[in-house]
Amino acid sequence: MATSAILAGPTHRTVETNGIRMHVAEQGEGPLVLLCHGFPESWYSWRHQLAALAAAGFHAVAPDMRGYGRTDRPEAIDQYTLLHLVGDMVGLLDALGAETAVIAGHDWGAPVAWHAALLRPDRFRGVIGLSVPYLPRGQVHPTRTVPEADDALFYQRYFQAPGVAEANLERDVHLTLKLSLFNASGDAPIPDASPAAEGHVLMIPRDRGFVPAGIGAETIPLPPWLTEADVDVYAGEFARTGFRGGLNWYRNIDRNWDLLAPFEDARVTVPALFIAGDRDVVLAFRGIGAVLSNLSAAVPRLRETVILAGCGHWTQQERPEEVSAAMIGFLRQL
Repeated sequence: MATSAILAGPTHRTVETNGIRMHVAEQGEGPLVLLCHGFPESWYSWRHQLAALAAAGFHAVAPDMRGYGRTDRPEAIDQYTLLHLVGDMVGLLDALGAETAVIAGHDWGAPVAWHAALLRPDRFRGVIGLSVPYLPRGQVHPTRTVPEADDALFYQRYFQAPGVAEANLERDVHLTLKLSLFNASGDAPIPDASPAAEGHVLMIPRDRGFVPAGIGAETIPLPPWLTEADVDVYAGEFARTGFRGGLNWYRNIDRNWDLLAPFEDARVTVPALFIAGDRDVVLAFRGIGAVLSNLSAAVPRLRETVILAGCGHWTQQERPEEVSAAMIGFLRQL
């Protein structure tokens, strides 16, 4: 790949996959690496890795995932299961003319990546999970096990009722994005770490919602890894699309549990890498400590777990150089 092409940044196109039109940003030539973003993000969350992977000799492709950005947003809630999302990635390989790829995912993109590797190891020869480890299927519907109190409920439960979270998040899209990006970052104040708070992070007050009224975006500081222009990119997309597509992923958590019954106790058998920040709120979720302790049993070819000191949830944006270096090192081993 010519240096001038790498420096020019990613190119964009729309492809057909699994019955939807999917927008992708891509950069570089060589072995294919798919980059799956999470909530509330877009392909743009991988902007640093697109350039780094291209420079290292890889073809990096970051789609707007189903329901996001310039990709189609099916109306029906049940069109956002993990089987649909993995199917989108298999179809994307076909659209790109690739037999296999390494797949990486951050936040909600991580379960997509892990399950792509679980269900189709013939197509995904390696997997990189950021922030969210591989979560084996539990014993009961996931929404039955999340924290809830008289005055607050876990954010995943708050997201379940169609229209409720949309109204709150869309009241001021720029504020929602800036608040989310700062509050879950390693630059935000350290949350309560007392035993009483264990497993009770991201609790949403029933009377205020995810984004409280009465605060302005100008009161939220920008961490050093984020610019107002970056926030504007995200806000511009969600102002146009709304949040329903991304929220519908959460509304299929229990449906995913039902659909994945045949794969209970199945292991991810391809080579894997896990990366997270030690200040990532996900690592404070109930039960995640045990998941991490047993990750190599569920993912027997786990090559490495990289924990970045002082890093929050937005792993590949907060620590772009370290994340890119870890990814490239893993990819070169393959």
